[in-house]
Amino acid sequence: MATDVHAREGAAERLSRLIQLPTVSAEIDERGNAPFEAFIALLEELYPLTHARLERDRIGELGVLLRWPGADSGLDPVVLMAHFDVVPVDESDDWAHPPFGGEIAGGFVHGRGALDDKGPLLVILEAVENLLAAGFSPPRDIFLSFGGDEEVNGHAARGIAAEFVRRGITPWLVLDEGGAVVASPLPFVRGRAAMIGVAEKGTTTIRLSARGDGGHASAPTGPTAVARIARAIDRLGPGTFRARTPAGVSRMLGMFAERASGPARLLYRALARWPRLAALVFARLGGEPAALVRTTVAATVVSGGTAANVLPSSASAILNLRVAVGETSAGTVARVRRRIGDRRVAVAVEEAGDPSPESGTDNAQFALIAAAVAESHPDAAAVPYVMMAATDSRHFHRFTPATYRFAPLAMPGELRASIHGANERVEVAELARGERFHRALIESIPGGTA
Repeated sequence: MATDVHAREGAAERLSRLIQLPTVSAEIDERGNAPFEAFIALLEELYPLTHARLERDRIGELGVLLRWPGADSGLDPVVLMAHFDVVPVDESDDWAHPPFGGEIAGGFVHGRGALDDKGPLLVILEAVENLLAAGFSPPRDIFLSFGGDEEVNGHAARGIAAEFVRRGITPWLVLDEGGAVVASPLPFVRGRAAMIGVAEKGTTTIRLSARGDGGHASAPTGPTAVARIARAIDRLGPGTFRARTPAGVSRMLGMFAERASGPARLLYRALARWPRLAALVFARLGGEPAALVRTTVAATVVSGGTAANVLPSSASAILNLRVAVGETSAGTVARVRRRIGDRRVAVAVEEAGDPSPESGTDNAQFALIAAAVAESHPDAAAVPYVMMAATDSRHFHRFTPATYRFAPLAMPGELRASIHGANERVEVAELARGERFHRALIESIPGGTA
């Protein structure tokens, strides 16, 4: 039975205050820790019941872990995750409202972090504070895991996950940021869908480096260091890695088939039934569809040379790989070496991250998320998919089979494009719906042996 809860007014104003703190993790060396400490202190001010009744631990410099004791602490707990750092603002971007102003205008809260990830963090705390005020007690422990450096590799979340391992705790459910409520998720698919990330691709960073004979640019001899790096990058085209369709994508296509009409329904059914066909079609489409079914590789930083008329003796490039579900970081690196095929190009791994395993969609955890979506966004079907970006939950999936990624906010395409870009904002009405999602989810967490 649902708890008699009266949601507090002022969620938009509270989010506004959180946005005004410039918790830019990539600039922490310049700004210092003060904005992050102010943010953590502000949470205590804005959510007094939560901080009075939940146990709080600081994990490392930027990790906050809150434990809400349940009726039976012997049961595996639920972990609700979010991060409170944000990416930098490009000064050349044209913002309609100041990025750290937190202005409320036109039915939106504007500013960096409104969607990624202070808005999703806020709706978790809104639900917890409201349930505490109503006297609700969960049947099992609930942990709130908040990290302050997700945008720069997530050391805080790594430390929090390590703390769970140290305590011998295996969560029953982990829910982090990820998908959102979207309209017309694929062509000819009717209605809205709540995209639940059941897996995420791995992230691997490789440095290529080459040396060659320096000298005057007027008399080049043989392949220069720059030429070797350019040739290596050119060999790593879209077809470097084989396309394969993860089970989560097949399930997604099957659900979309039920919401499509005409020839599109037949197409989606065929793609869901024949994964090899889906992989071929998505790979040919390129862009995001192709990224769903194969490992991608992109050169993001290239360097070498000091002057226009000097042959550089060394050159390098940074490659960003997003490793497909079902593959490994080690395997992708080996394939990169084979494709480059040049022993004078050194391949060094700077960061290695494997993809997550796929969490199920036929279990009580996914059903719990879907039921909460039905409460907050009743017109949206809960649909599994594979995330291409990395989240803090990647530090949990190695020991938590039920790890999902979903922010319970409606994000039309224009809003999704504002994440990490200009004019990021969240609709005020969505904050209430997000609170309703988390409240419904928390109220329905099962006890016993579920």
